[in-house]
Amino acid sequence: MQTTKAPQAAPPAAQSQFGRVRLRDVVKRYPPACRKAGAVTALDGVTLDAQPGEIVAVVGPSGCGKTTLLELICGLLAPDAGSVEAAPAALMAQRDLLLPWASAVDNAALALRVAGERATARERAAALLRDFGLEGFERARPHELSGGMRQRVAFARTLLAGRPILCLDEPFAALDALTRQDMQTWLAGALAADPRTVVLVTHDVEEALVLADRVVVLSPRPGRVVATLDVAAPRPRNRSDLSIVALRARALEELRA
Repeated sequence: MQTTKAPQAAPPAAQSQFGRVRLRDVVKRYPPACRKAGAVTALDGVTLDAQPGEIVAVVGPSGCGKTTLLELICGLLAPDAGSVEAAPAALMAQRDLLLPWASAVDNAALALRVAGERATARERAAALLRDFGLEGFERARPHELSGGMRQRVAFARTLLAGRPILCLDEPFAALDALTRQDMQTWLAGALAADPRTVVLVTHDVEEALVLADRVVVLSPRPGRVVATLDVAAPRPRNRSDLSIVALRARALEELRA
């Protein structure tokens, strides 16, 4: 994967308008898959906050409702009980979902084109791709890009949607370990340059601790909040820092409880 320096942090005047996320006692159930089965409760009494400009990571075992949580924040689902309050949010799914026939710049510009900004869509997308270290790859098709490059294009598309809240659903899960660490460092820089309120779902506890201001730990299904960890370590963060190591041990202890 091509490595680049992360974008420089934006001055306060250039920063995006932040959004806030507020969930209170949220319950989400899915109907039974067959007559003999009962309804599946994905989330049970979840309370969660993401303050404006804050990065909150959610970790938990498979099937505990993490993706459901993001879909509730984005308004794609409605809770069966409790309340969800959130500014407009953009979802970056686990897969990059790039259009195979479209170039990198056209994939990144998709949200702008859908919003009717056809005149400036390509120009704005190309500028962001350059900031993301993809200059020279604007016309490349997805199959011509590495996994890390594809994720950068997908993230550019998510940013260009212009929503104050970003919901990131395991964005680097499909990448190899070295590329994943490079992309985590890159993402931290990208969010410093264009701050948003972020809710990040991941299975990787270290990823959560490196990127987030707070880490919310969910129980096995039905998902309940079992711990909230504040991450006070200064950025950029090193996985070997004693504070990160201690928080990792605590998060894993909560996950195994």
